Amino acid sequence: MKAFSKELLVIVLSALVIFLLVQILFVGRAVVVGSSMEPNLHNDQKIMVNKVAYAFSEPKRGDIIVFTPPYASSADNDLIKRIIGLPGETVEMKDGVVYIHQSDGTVLTLDEHEYIDSPSMNSSINSEVPPDNYFVLGDNRNNSSDSRGGWTVSRDDIHGKAWFSIWPLSEWGSVLNFDYALP
Repeated sequence: MKAFSKELLVIVLSALVIFLLVQILFVGRAVVVGSSMEPNLHNDQKIMVNKVAYAFSEPKRGDIIVFTPPYASSADNDLIKRIIGLPGETVEMKDGVVYIHQSDGTVLTLDEHEYIDSPSMNSSINSEVPPDNYFVLGDNRNNSSDSRGGWTVSRDDIHGKAWFSIWPLSEWGSVLNFDYALP
């Protein structure tokens, strides 16, 4: 019986150490605060964050990221938004459509119908996204504090890519990161 107890204790402790290492090094958790990512993510929804997603590749347009806000926030919460503009691009919104002006003069039109219920009808042209920065928008374009406010997200402030919804159970499943199949 002693041998079984020792073996069980070793298994439980090993599992705990592995779990803690995974939590510390590879996977984080975040809570959605507010309605800026609806209809895809909702207030108080809990998600898992892939902390190593960008260790060997750069963030892509369409990824939902968790990041430290670039401005002082009274809530001290990380933000969750979708990457729209990449370094060196300029983002324009006109009549609910997002246009990406690339440095070579190419203009891309984003098809966002798969994750936007109500596009913003406000027009804006933002300045060029600085190197190592990203232009982000909330999916709820009419109720989101995002890069349209004149800020971008530094690569260093990105904690990871939203990966999996764990709570509430009715929302269990992969988070809708979107691949635009654009450069």
